[in-house]
Amino acid sequence: MARAAVKAKQKQQPRTRPPEQAAKAQRRPRGRRRHAGGGDPNQQLFFSRLRRQAKFMYVLLAVLFAVTFAALGVGSGSAGLDQLFSGLNVFGGGGGTSISKAQKEIREHPNAPKGYRDLASAYEQKGDTAHAISALEKYTKLRPKDADAFSELAGLQMSRAQDYVTRYQAAAAEQVAAAPSQPFLPTGKLGAAIGANRIEQSAAQQAAGKTAELAQRASLAYQAALESYRAVAKLRPNDANVQIQLATAAQQAGDNATAIAALKTYLKLNPETPQRAQVERLIKQLGGK
Repeated sequence: MARAAVKAKQKQQPRTRPPEQAAKAQRRPRGRRRHAGGGDPNQQLFFSRLRRQAKFMYVLLAVLFAVTFAALGVGSGSAGLDQLFSGLNVFGGGGGTSISKAQKEIREHPNAPKGYRDLASAYEQKGDTAHAISALEKYTKLRPKDADAFSELAGLQMSRAQDYVTRYQAAAAEQVAAAPSQPFLPTGKLGAAIGANRIEQSAAQQAAGKTAELAQRASLAYQAALESYRAVAKLRPNDANVQIQLATAAQQAGDNATAIAALKTYLKLNPETPQRAQVERLIKQLGGK
């Protein structure tokens, strides 16, 4: 009887955990861990792609400038930095033609290319890239064999694409800031019951539309630059530097096949380049052999 009474008393007493187990239980996190940053995974993939593109662009431009220095004979006494920068001026020359004067010339001679050439230069001097591109596009239709004009056009298109990318990044940050409570909503039935903040949701949807539009514009601008560099490469098939520019534009436009082909052509045109191993490594990174 005595033993039975003792056992019954022990069952009634609450069990206590050892101090070490109690401490571990207190430290153990409860519930599912959430991603601290929240945000749209598609945006994260886009930014990751931009970082890869930036690295690729840097390497290609390093190759381009190295080859350009060698081609112009810098250090050999045959050319200087003034000639180098003159050769790399993709934004055209420097006359003083005004926009109104060029527009008047176009009205009087609508089929003459000079007016569009002057108009493009005038817009470039004012920093109006969009109108300069439009004028150059019309000029190149009238002068389809002007490689310099196509190169200038491609440079402007690449600049506009990068501007769209910069604006996209700012808009994406605004999209995340528009709905700051969204990442902290619980999942499952509880989150559905609470619902999203309608004001935040509306602001986030507007921001999402803006980011999508800017991403599309950047993509189209890169594609336009690629087509312009294709024209340059066709007009200058033996220019190794053009192949580097074509490869850069192709990679930015997501056309790895064209980028690989351009890099291989570059190596054929410049087989003794000291950057051969570097270029071959880039070809493999893009999926080539």
